Amino acid sequence: MNRILLALGAGLLATMALAQDRTPAAAGAEVYFIAPRNGAKVHGPVTVRFGLKGMGIAPAGVKFDNTGHHHLLVDTDSSELKLDAPLPVTDKILHFGKGQTETTLTLAPGKHTLELLFADYRHLSFDPPLHSQKITVTVD
Repeated sequence: MNRILLALGAGLLATMALAQDRTPAAAGAEVYFIAPRNGAKVHGPVTVRFGLKGMGIAPAGVKFDNTGHHHLLVDTDSSELKLDAPLPVTDKILHFGKGQTETTLTLAPGKHTLELLFADYRHLSFDPPLHSQKITVTVD
């Protein structure tokens, strides 16, 4: 019984340590879209340019203070993600771990939401999360 409680306690502490292990965001840092603008009507493919203020860009796996890399959420809300774990790679969560600040997307015609989420060298969201305003674009 004591071994079970000890194992459960160790697991709980490890989980708590992981949740608290997120890197603090630099004070005043901001992530934003340079292009396209919120509400834009665009022709595909769509060029998306990422902006960052108050921090720097570094590739994933490279640890420097106050740096990270972008993730682009397509038709996904950051509030739905588990931010105390590395962000998964999906067709809706795009990683830019080489330090890219621009991409070209092929989106189906219609409305789409885009949101940037900045993460540290481990693909963990900063604490507090450093994310852009969610924008909507319409592809014709």
